[in-house]
Amino acid sequence: MEDSELQQFVEQIQKLFPLIMRYLEDEASRELIGLEVTPSQMNALFALYGMDDLPMGELAEQMGLTESAATRLVDRLINMNLVRRDRDEQDRRVVRVRLSTYGRQLAELVFERRQQQFTRFAERLEQPAREALLYGLSHLLKVFQLLEQESKSQKT
Repeated sequence: MEDSELQQFVEQIQKLFPLIMRYLEDEASRELIGLEVTPSQMNALFALYGMDDLPMGELAEQMGLTESAATRLVDRLINMNLVRRDRDEQDRRVVRVRLSTYGRQLAELVFERRQQQFTRFAERLEQPAREALLYGLSHLLKVFQLLEQESKSQKT
């Protein structure tokens, strides 16, 4: 890609991403209406959804939080009766977090709302656009992961 093409691409991305993020944030807020949970609390429930349980460190890593920040978040979720915290039976130093029954129900409700929203979006895109979007987003995710790995390796 030539420098001018690359510059044009960067300019277009800088215009598009804030708009797309605004729409996604608005949708995320709408799916939580009436549920009395914050987006970060819901992200924690989604991280635990489909898992029997997760060590606190893994939950923190999945959410991009420090362990102390994840612990504070889990404390709030415990007070809301959305998760449970237990010591690992093999290694008592490890703390595991799992969804409560209520937490699982809430995650399923929001997951269904999100499924409906993405279905509405997908119905308005033609098949070639859906395929191109998946292709582009999956490659973008790989680039983000590569950059994250490079950043971690530079710190060590």
